[in-house]
Amino acid sequence: MTAALQEMSDGALVVAIARYREDALAEAYRRHAGAVFALARRVLADLTTAEEVVQEVFLRLWTQPDKFDSDRGSLRSYLLAQTHGRAVDLLRSDGSRRRREEREARQTAEAGYDLEHEVWDLTVAEKVKEVVAVLPAAERRAIELAYFGGHTYREVATLLGEPEGTVKSRIRAGLQRMRSALSSSDLGDSGEIAWN
Repeated sequence: MTAALQEMSDGALVVAIARYREDALAEAYRRHAGAVFALARRVLADLTTAEEVVQEVFLRLWTQPDKFDSDRGSLRSYLLAQTHGRAVDLLRSDGSRRRREEREARQTAEAGYDLEHEVWDLTVAEKVKEVVAVLPAAERRAIELAYFGGHTYREVATLLGEPEGTVKSRIRAGLQRMRSALSSSDLGDSGEIAWN
């Protein structure tokens, strides 16, 4: 590094950087990197990320030296402002990412819970269909009208042209067969099927 560079003002250094003089960038780095790193480390509280910010700030000075305006302040003030802005952006980005990950983890956990219950409900429904299908026809028809059709026992009796007492007996007998069949299945062992 030449003695001339060490004696240059910051404004002259930036002009030299704009002319792609790497030694000018090295001189600017020598003068200000310590302050830039200290600020980045203080804001971020992380050594590695602070080093990355220092690299970004000086890379930006190299690629966009025209952004520095000596009339608005010193080169050090400009670099520190860039450092502070970038460090705050990283903190905000990290906070947003963390909140997004927590929200996604919560949704995944809730979705898993619902999925488990949905699978259980589908399994029970399939088994109930199988058990209803093998009931005697008179019992199956009475149960279908009462439980799946939403009719009262009296309405079922009218629809089937049978006495109400006969319909109730058929429904009771059919439900007992269903209970027995479901209780002996894998579903009955879990105790989650309510018989009320």
